[in-house]
Amino acid sequence: MKKRTIIITQEIDQAHATKINEILPDWDVFIGKDRSVWEPHVKNAEIIVGWKKGMEKECIHEDSSLRWVQSWSAGINSMPLQQFEENNIQLSSANGVHAYPISETIFALMLGLTRKIHTYVRNQEEKKWHHSNIKLEIHEKTIGIIGVGAIGKETAKIAKAFGMTVLGVRRSGMQEDYVDEMYTTEELATILPRCDYVVVTVPLTKDTRGLFGQKQFSLMKPTSFFINIGRGETVDEDDLIQALKEKQIAGAGLDVFTQEPLSEESPLWNMENVIITPHTSGSTEHYNKRVIEDIFIPNLKNYKQGNTPSINLVDFTKGY
Repeated sequence: MKKRTIIITQEIDQAHATKINEILPDWDVFIGKDRSVWEPHVKNAEIIVGWKKGMEKECIHEDSSLRWVQSWSAGINSMPLQQFEENNIQLSSANGVHAYPISETIFALMLGLTRKIHTYVRNQEEKKWHHSNIKLEIHEKTIGIIGVGAIGKETAKIAKAFGMTVLGVRRSGMQEDYVDEMYTTEELATILPRCDYVVVTVPLTKDTRGLFGQKQFSLMKPTSFFINIGRGETVDEDDLIQALKEKQIAGAGLDVFTQEPLSEESPLWNMENVIITPHTSGSTEHYNKRVIEDIFIPNLKNYKQGNTPSINLVDFTKGY
């Protein structure tokens, strides 16, 4: 009888590999980042952990063995979602793995802009001793979190330590701990004039593409800061640049962009009121551990028992 196959396209530690082999003692298990380890087995894989571009040519067809994909990232917008749905292939994301590192980056950007740390770094390079007109505080300000998922929840929790008023926006409008007021996406315009900080954490879907443009920036306070750690395509980058140039908003902290790497020609690089990080807000020493221990292994145990993976199962109609 032909063995069932799982491939993991990442390097994981031996303890995790041993655990997976213990759960699937009768399976062929192929683990490694080098394509030569797993590529010959893609066409037979029932489970793939860590989807790679182009895999669909090998493993999505009428007689496909593929039944479940565990994404190695929280973002799934680049994956063949329609083909997964049409072929009844379940997909679970790595959503939640980034809650700590990204919420830390959000506050690093917010505090950096508020307390002019980026300005002082530039001054230090020039050996320039200058006050730089610092005056703002983050305490007791209002933060609008656009997308209250795992990252948004952790951001809200930290915000309360600063005594901030937390306004949240999510598709359902359902209330959440540490969020003072929750709104639906359709009510976004209602909260923007109230926010001192607007933090975008939404995934990229057909509904969130271009969510922020000229209209939204015009509603924000001229003293407010815009933080985007979600996906670059949720923002009209030209409109953001214009809003920064015209001082419709005070500044921006950006980890994601429409095109990455960000072009050297982009005006954003040279703007005094912008802090740029290269899509690294989710980087953490604990990434692999959290994907395997908190998401994949619990889901794998469910799958082996004939159940649907329950953690971070993607709803294809929503796109996340």
